[in-house]
Amino acid sequence: MSLISQLCGDEIFDPFLSMINKCPVLNTPTDWKETPDAHIFVSDLPGLKKEQVTVEVVDEGKVLQISGDRKNEEISEDNKNDKWHHVERCRGKFLRRFRLPGNAKSDEVKASMENGVLVVTVPKQEIKKPEKKVIEIEEIKGSE
Repeated sequence: MSLISQLCGDEIFDPFLSMINKCPVLNTPTDWKETPDAHIFVSDLPGLKKEQVTVEVVDEGKVLQISGDRKNEEISEDNKNDKWHHVERCRGKFLRRFRLPGNAKSDEVKASMENGVLVVTVPKQEIKKPEKKVIEIEEIKGSE
């Protein structure tokens, strides 16, 4: 029997899965797409309720922050004798931060959550391009 088998029991050792479970970025996958009207962030948060998730705009409206806490299962009279054989689902706090582009209306952010999928919509504003101003060159009199 190999040392890994002795340490892990019958579990097949998967270092990639172990890395995913410990990494808040990998265990909270988020897509970001841009439409003509908004930036849309979609995060998979299976098993979480909206009360367990916080969506904030921080750093003077420049950063979208999604955070929360996946709680461990509570020990009760019903499950105090249960024995866990394998745990893959990630627990604990998570935090994702996304720097918003200059065209984001950070004061009009909306969020909704259904079936463990969080959707955050950040409307866009039109960024005015600086106007071109032609400066007239004056002729200096008396320098002939």
